[in-house]
Amino acid sequence: MQPPSRRTFLALGLITLTTACTGTDGTDAATKAPAPDPDAPVRLRAVAATDTLLSAYDALLGTPGARTALLQPLRAETAQHRAALAQGIPAGSGTPTPGAPTTAPSTSAALATLERQTAQSHLADLDAARPPLARLLASIAAANALHATTLGAPPDQPDPATTPIPSPSATAPSATSPGTALPALQQALSAEHAAVYGYGVVGAHLPDDQQRADARTYYAAHQAQRDAWQRLLTTLGTTPTPAAGGYQLPFPVTDAPTATKLAAHLETRLTTVYADLVADLPTPHRRTAATALRDCTLRAQHWGAPTTPFLGLPDPAPTVTPS
Repeated sequence: MQPPSRRTFLALGLITLTTACTGTDGTDAATKAPAPDPDAPVRLRAVAATDTLLSAYDALLGTPGARTALLQPLRAETAQHRAALAQGIPAGSGTPTPGAPTTAPSTSAALATLERQTAQSHLADLDAARPPLARLLASIAAANALHATTLGAPPDQPDPATTPIPSPSATAPSATSPGTALPALQQALSAEHAAVYGYGVVGAHLPDDQQRADARTYYAAHQAQRDAWQRLLTTLGTTPTPAAGGYQLPFPVTDAPTATKLAAHLETRLTTVYADLVADLPTPHRRTAATALRDCTLRAQHWGAPTTPFLGLPDPAPTVTPS
């Protein structure tokens, strides 16, 4: 499905970051040694953590009575994560030992804990990665969180809508201020405006049961996230983009099944917005966007949206290579 236009439901406009490397000294590039990849240490740590997770899946799959139908698809996605993270690492490079437990998990609950630990290790490296790799790490961390809930763990807390956004006044104005990412921030705000509108439609077509209660909770979460982006943009001296008078729905919503389908569509589209925002924001603010990506992922699953190994990214994941 192509993303809707600016006046349609989510008004998605993707920002592509490109880099170019050119020589200026006339030296034949073939005689030059390749420049070291600044992302190599981050990728090595991410691969090592993922290797530990893969070993844990293999150990649990080898136990009597293992829930093979549950574990094998998650293990397959983890292997895809490993392959994407390893792109650009020279053959034969060693990987550092990750800080994960050496004792293999013996239960799904223990494996869920390890999934969350792996997600945290990826998020801890967001500030050290260049934008494309940061985007990939955030996507995989969201997948780790989704794996954890699939294995039976409760959803991560706190909700990202209540997570404080770092104040730009506490950071240097150039390299660390999100001022250069204003278009992406405005896009995230526009997407949250649309989500608030959409959840109003969703709630109106759900029966007065747990589904409607969940819709109210998620409606409030998107209101809070919308307000947070508005405050940040105002602090940066920029007028926040106002909500449109109305939004064109991607399909008619007439009953509970189409309402839940709309909710899943809302959250899935937002994963794309927040994955791109991770790449567009400077380092002190990436974690906020990555956390929003995670929670949109979990809400999308709640509403029955199909999942992919690389949430918010095209499938397959783009190659991450040095410039």
